[in-house]
Amino acid sequence: MNNNLVAEITKSQIRNDLPKFNTGDTIKVSVKIIEGDKSRIQVFQGICVAHRGSGVGETFIVRKFSSGVGVERTFPLNSPSIASIEVVKRGKVRRKKIFYIRERSGKSARIKEVL
Repeated sequence: MNNNLVAEITKSQIRNDLPKFNTGDTIKVSVKIIEGDKSRIQVFQGICVAHRGSGVGETFIVRKFSSGVGVERTFPLNSPSIASIEVVKRGKVRRKKIFYIRERSGKSARIKEVL
């Protein structure tokens, strides 16, 4: 009985409105930010470096360059603070986690696009 209850609660918290994306894709993540009594949406665009977990605890890491410095951010996939996710480009990679991209710069840091 407890397993059914847990399964029902987790099923209700999983979001179905987000697109499917993979590691290597360039994505735009729109995040709701609340400052005091004001709220706004901030866009974080970069390459999806990793996916981990499943169900409610699924997360993904997005890496971008801001003022010449690499910035990585981990997002919970089913979080209510994510307003939307948009896939800008589909990338072709052979791995599920592309942490090797951290050491690369310039042309070697590019990922081939799937058309």
